[in-house]
Amino acid sequence: MNSKSKKLDAFARLLDIMDLLRNDCPWDKKQTIESLRRLTIEETYELSESILKGDKNGIKEELGDILLHIVFYSKIASEENAFDIKDVIEEICEKLIYRHPHIFGKIKVNDEFEVKKNWEVLKLKKGKNNLLSGVPHSLPSLIKAQRIQEKAAGVGFDWSAEEEVWSKVEEELTELRIEIKEGNKNKIEEEFGDLFFSIINYARFLDIDSDSALERTNQKFTKRLSFIENIAKKKGKSINELTFKQLNNLWSEAKNHD
Repeated sequence: MNSKSKKLDAFARLLDIMDLLRNDCPWDKKQTIESLRRLTIEETYELSESILKGDKNGIKEELGDILLHIVFYSKIASEENAFDIKDVIEEICEKLIYRHPHIFGKIKVNDEFEVKKNWEVLKLKKGKNNLLSGVPHSLPSLIKAQRIQEKAAGVGFDWSAEEEVWSKVEEELTELRIEIKEGNKNKIEEEFGDLFFSIINYARFLDIDSDSALERTNQKFTKRLSFIENIAKKKGKSINELTFKQLNNLWSEAKNHD
C-alpha cells in the first residue's frame, strides 16, 4: 500500500493535469458543470457494472473516472469563484466528523443500526426540511424506494420482524389479484407498485440490495438469451424461427452453462 505522502503526490499530479487540460485542451476548456452531468451519471453506472461483475481492475478504472469528474467540477467552480477542491474535501471531512459522534464524540452505539438512526436524527438537526428531503427526485424508482424505506427505518418507522414484512408482500399480492379480476387498469398499476414496494422492503430485511439483485437477473437473462441466439445461428436460423418448445429446451441448456 502506498504511503500517505505518495497518495498526496498522486492527487497533486491529477490536479496539475486538470489545470493543464483546462488551459490547453479545446474539449476540456468547453465543458461546464451542466455538460459534465450526463457523463458523470454514465460513469457511475459503469462503476456499478464493474462492481456487479467483481472486476477489480474495472472498479479501479471507473473510480479514477469519477475522481476526475470531482476534480473537474471543482476546477470549473473555482474559476467561477464558487468553491474549489479544498472546500469540497473540507466539507466532507466536517460532515463525517459531525455524523460520527460515536467516533469523534462521546456518543455510544451498540451496532450499525444505531449508527444509521443517529445519522438521520443528526441530518434533521442540521436543517434538512424533512426526513425524505435528502432522497433525490431523479433517482431510479427502485433505488428511490430503497432509500425511502431506509430513511423511515432510520427513525424507527419500520416492521419489527421479517415475518411481518412477508405478510405484507402476500397481502399486496392478494390485492393485486383482486384488481386484476376487476380489470381496473389504474388500480392494477397501483397494486403493482405496492407489491414492488413491499418486495423491495422485504429484500432490505434480508440484507439484499434490490437494485443489484435485479441487475444480476438482467445480466443472467441476457446471457442465456444470447446463448439461445448463438445456437440458433449455428443451425442457420433466427431466434424468432424457433418453436416455443425449442426455445424452452435451449433455455434449459443455457441454464446449465451459467
